[in-house]
Amino acid sequence: MTETMKITFEGDHIRAESRGEKSIEWSRKLWAAIVEACKANDCYKILGITESLTVIPIMDGFDHIELFRELGINTRYRIAWVELNPEAVKTVKFVDAALFNRLLPGRVFMTEEEARKWLFGGRGY
Repeated sequence: MTETMKITFEGDHIRAESRGEKSIEWSRKLWAAIVEACKANDCYKILGITESLTVIPIMDGFDHIELFRELGINTRYRIAWVELNPEAVKTVKFVDAALFNRLLPGRVFMTEEEARKWLFGGRGY
């Protein structure tokens, strides 16, 4: 299966859509493209919608900490991430705990509606 990604500037946020078999290498490509779009548009609100066709190992969550540091993703960014594959949510929730609860303002959601509500509204969602 070929991975796909689409990164667009929506006026008030960056929308990142991806689908495919995931790995830390894929995450590096995806997040590098997101960072590039954020900088090009001076916009640091990110709505990510992903459907993982494979589940990356939980321990890859630790690799994301270093990946985000390398790419300069910091507290300037506000990230709402939706994982559409229920089987992959456990890993994504681990990344959420490893990154968002410690380093960044971001959360993982099960629906786009919840993600948008948090991204554009409530701080304590």
